Amino acid sequence: VGTQDPGNMETGVPASEQISSAKGDAQLYHPEAIGSTEAVQVTDFESPEDCRRQNEPVYCNPEDSGQLMASYEGKARGYQVPPFGWRICLAHEFAEKRKPFQADNISLSNLVKHLGMGLRYLKWWYRKTQVEKKTPFIDMFNCVPLRQIYGCPLGGIGGGTITRGWRGQFCRWQLNPGMYQHQTVIADQFTVCLRREGRTVYQQVLSLERPSVLRSWNWGLCGYFAFYHALYPRAWTVYQLPGQNVTLTCRQITPILPHDYQDSSLPVGVFVWDVENEGDEAVDVSIMFSMRNGLGGGDDAPGGLWNEPFCLEQDGETVQGLLLHHPTLPNPYTMAVAARLTADTTVTHITAFDPDNTGQQVWQDLLQDGQLDSPAGQSTPTQKGEGIAGAVCVSSKLPPRGQCRLEFSLAWDMPRIMFGAKGQVHYRRYTRFFGRDGDAAPAMSHYALCRYTVWEDRISAWQSPVLNDRSLPAWYKSALFNELYFLADGGTVWLEVPENSLPEELGGSMSQLRPILQDYGRFGYLEGQEYRMYNTYDVHFYASFALVMLWPKLELSLQYDMALATLREDLTRRRYLMSGVMAPVKRKNVIPHDIGDPDDEPWLRVNAYLIHDTADWKDLNLKFVLQVYRDYYLTGDQGFLKDMWPVCLAVMESEMKFDKDHDGLIENGGYADQTYDGWVTTGPSAYCGGLWLAAVAVMVQMALLCGAQDVQDKFSSILSRGQEAYERLLWNGRYYNYDSSSQPQSRSVMSDQCAGQWFLRACGLGEGDTEVFPTPHVVRALQTIFELNVQAFAGGAMGAVNGMQPHGVPDRSSVQSDEVWVGVVYGLAATMIQEGLIWEGFQTAEGCYRTVWERLGLAFQTPEAYCQQRVFRSLAYMRPLSIWAMQLALQQQQHKKAPRPIVEQGRGLRTGLKCGPKDALTNLSPE
Repeated sequence: VGTQDPGNMETGVPASEQISSAKGDAQLYHPEAIGSTEAVQVTDFESPEDCRRQNEPVYCNPEDSGQLMASYEGKARGYQVPPFGWRICLAHEFAEKRKPFQADNISLSNLVKHLGMGLRYLKWWYRKTQVEKKTPFIDMFNCVPLRQIYGCPLGGIGGGTITRGWRGQFCRWQLNPGMYQHQTVIADQFTVCLRREGRTVYQQVLSLERPSVLRSWNWGLCGYFAFYHALYPRAWTVYQLPGQNVTLTCRQITPILPHDYQDSSLPVGVFVWDVENEGDEAVDVSIMFSMRNGLGGGDDAPGGLWNEPFCLEQDGETVQGLLLHHPTLPNPYTMAVAARLTADTTVTHITAFDPDNTGQQVWQDLLQDGQLDSPAGQSTPTQKGEGIAGAVCVSSKLPPRGQCRLEFSLAWDMPRIMFGAKGQVHYRRYTRFFGRDGDAAPAMSHYALCRYTVWEDRISAWQSPVLNDRSLPAWYKSALFNELYFLADGGTVWLEVPENSLPEELGGSMSQLRPILQDYGRFGYLEGQEYRMYNTYDVHFYASFALVMLWPKLELSLQYDMALATLREDLTRRRYLMSGVMAPVKRKNVIPHDIGDPDDEPWLRVNAYLIHDTADWKDLNLKFVLQVYRDYYLTGDQGFLKDMWPVCLAVMESEMKFDKDHDGLIENGGYADQTYDGWVTTGPSAYCGGLWLAAVAVMVQMALLCGAQDVQDKFSSILSRGQEAYERLLWNGRYYNYDSSSQPQSRSVMSDQCAGQWFLRACGLGEGDTEVFPTPHVVRALQTIFELNVQAFAGGAMGAVNGMQPHGVPDRSSVQSDEVWVGVVYGLAATMIQEGLIWEGFQTAEGCYRTVWERLGLAFQTPEAYCQQRVFRSLAYMRPLSIWAMQLALQQQQHKKAPRPIVEQGRGLRTGLKCGPKDALTNLSPE
């Protein structure tokens, strides 16, 4: 979405994918039109444009991308670059430079409250880092610094990721599972060489860097004539080469394919270079892809790294390239830089050069004839402290006014992994298809280069219904797909589950546990790249919409893992940092906070989080019950519901003890005993009380489905008493009070107060016969949140602040109440959409997107939180995946407007459901 109207760009995009007038009639994709790009007219749907207030601007403006393209001086639009996505000129500089949240950002009053915790953390941090030589699961002293550079990551789900910045740099690496290295590797570059009449006329590294190594290379590309466009899992970089009448478009493709459990696991990326000659002279064009073996850090220091060329011919297609062998233990890998050989291209290579020297030999080799020397045989293994890199070059002829295509791939094969404790060997998901021997890089390269067009067709079929929907604003189309980066780049692992690793005694009552885990593997993603805990469950509650809508079997697998962990206990005692109290690591029949730390042994040792004893948290058990029913509702999987029913009964029984006065409503414990782990809650509260009532209502539905009349009666009784208490104790006529304490902040307006209602509506409940919270109260509360937390905060341009006092001043009583949590805001926006406040929902969410992606320069590292000024907290965080709840809410709204007969899916239980479970998802993907 540049400064010019992309609808007029010569992009080669079909007319159906071009932007239509924002003033046109709302065209909505109908759930029945699976795989079709035809729009269906829906006249009674309130689009964001229809809902806007009088005199409000139309914000569905495709060319509005803030100032990100203001520096672009080129005329090139690139080859088939789509109109929607996140677009930025390579010369752009972000004016605002924020800092990570640190101790000196805490107010004096909050500092005093947390003094004990701070001292205990300091002691623990010292032992962890200096004695055990480990990295803390949250390192408050070494936050990841601000780098406004990241773009789309490469690599499918669970095989490791390599992030390429929007200026082309390879700059964020997650090869060892869950552990990140934030460094730009200078030798990893694309270089272009143009030759006319047998003479090199232009040779340039496609990088704005001016490094101190490889100084013989021509660095310092002019960024004013290039731009980057991201629409995950693809990205485009367009380079208009000054004075050459040549435009390069590099398209980056990763196989992130909804409902695909094979190709989506592959650790590969493809780079397709479309070169256009706007001149009247023929040109010989070469692109060189150079790559260092390793990152140049401690992992490379022992030496023994070596490179070798390879050529794989299969099914009439030939792929040539280099293998970069990196045998460092405990997780050795091989990287493959490869290119496709066609009738029109020549592929050459240089096996080894020194990436820490001047690079003159490589540069001159390419300059001489636009090709590399292609020596045979493998390189000598490196000595200790020595670096090694290699390069692959593709060359082709470019006729006058013509176009050519050059295709590269990058694949990495680390089949066998160990986590930080080095206690167990695990195999990645992709080994099921490409073997465990560590020799799969050539085969994966060949597969990727021959298969990527199929991947692109499937990506287009999935994304087009949203991109073609003229009722949706342009920023939302970018946010919806680009925020998905975290599913692959959240330190994600997708592992094979050996048959002998599943316990008989725990799994015996769950009939589908073995088939699900063995057929679909074990899935883990971090709470955040800086908050290193797998499957943090209070946060997954928000993020899980993306997983259940796009890879439902991975969501079910995660739920089975969580159920197993719930039934286990670990009575090892440890000191919790906030309270200083000694308590067990994990108690039975309570949901764990997380599944473990990748620097330890996740799944074996859960609950890496030791700030609070989460056995007494009020939200975790409730969030499990709500997600189980939501997952059943959206998948129609009856076996899953039956398997989870006993676990739901057990965790609700554990939860009962928090209703101390037996009024049907639980009470918070006077400390931060829920996902807002720095915000104290006392007595009945809007957030946890609402989740409790929603979970109780869901238990009534599940009891009905499972034929448990006594359980249904029990929870129906609790529900009616709890509803009365919730309204009496918390409703004040405008919103639900934060909690029931005597403190002034108990009257705060919490942006997340309707979380229970959000999940009920996502499950087809919460209205009519299944109403839990009076609809007029819900709508009034949402309107109050919009007026105070959104519009009265930062001019209405930064989303919703977590807590706002009734007189319009942010609640600063805690370190979290005056933050904006991006994932909470997307969930709030979904709730507004569910209740018909569609314009307010989009306005609320837009503030977060604009702040993160356009103002703060935090693309592909969306943080958990930011304040109105100065700071952000916890970069690259799980919770913002909740934007997919907005998409579900839109689809469910549309579904209501166009009722049609339910088609039986065969597996789903239909009793008591307003619409078929899977119907809400039918238009997500041509499965």
